[in-house]
Amino acid sequence: MSGTINHGLAQLAAVDQGFFTDRSGGGCIQDNKLFCPGWVADNYDRYVHPTLQHLVLVGSAVAAGFLIAFALAIFAHRHRWLQTPFLAGTGILYTIPSISFFFLLLPITGRGALTAIIALTAFNLQIIFRNVTNGLRNVPANVTEAATGIGMTPSQVLWRVELPLALPEVIAGLRIATVSTVALATLAVFANGGGLGTEIVTGSNITFKTGIIVAGSIAVIMAILFDAVLLLIGKLLAPWKRKQALV
Repeated sequence: MSGTINHGLAQLAAVDQGFFTDRSGGGCIQDNKLFCPGWVADNYDRYVHPTLQHLVLVGSAVAAGFLIAFALAIFAHRHRWLQTPFLAGTGILYTIPSISFFFLLLPITGRGALTAIIALTAFNLQIIFRNVTNGLRNVPANVTEAATGIGMTPSQVLWRVELPLALPEVIAGLRIATVSTVALATLAVFANGGGLGTEIVTGSNITFKTGIIVAGSIAVIMAILFDAVLLLIGKLLAPWKRKQALV
């Protein structure tokens, strides 16, 4: 395992000589400028592929995390005694330091996007699981009793009554998980998983301020857009919430 980690760190320590040549123009190095618009205009294309990789990492991890956490939450909702152990288990995964998690997976899954997606998925589980279970728990008992009274089966009550009413909290958990994953995905570089972290760490060698600002800004914009899309989806799927807000 130490050999794998050392190899990864050695690659991160390598300096992209072409990058230094590219950024030497316009006095960026000599003047130690905080931001060089001219360099960005000449080199914006270097961020296209890392951005697409970042989108794949975030989308895959959030989708996988949602499917797993949602299934666990539904199962725990039907068997309430499982909520505590599931919450504890996902909590343990959530508290593992992110970089350590990447390195622990390297001997098992190897270096690449798969390792990064597995780690990012694990970090999503507790956030989504907690929100889904809280949403289901907060459905008024008289509502579920009324649904049962008119002849609905437990499955019908769950899918037609409880989940629609729990949807705002489910979406809220998904928003938090997505935004945090956008940030954590920058660490995928330590597993050779690609993403914007490559431009923050190896591409910029953590010395070129413009490169760091551009990569970081793309990640921030990506997080804002994801959050806005999920917020819009939540409003479309729960129109009664808009009506309540207007009252």
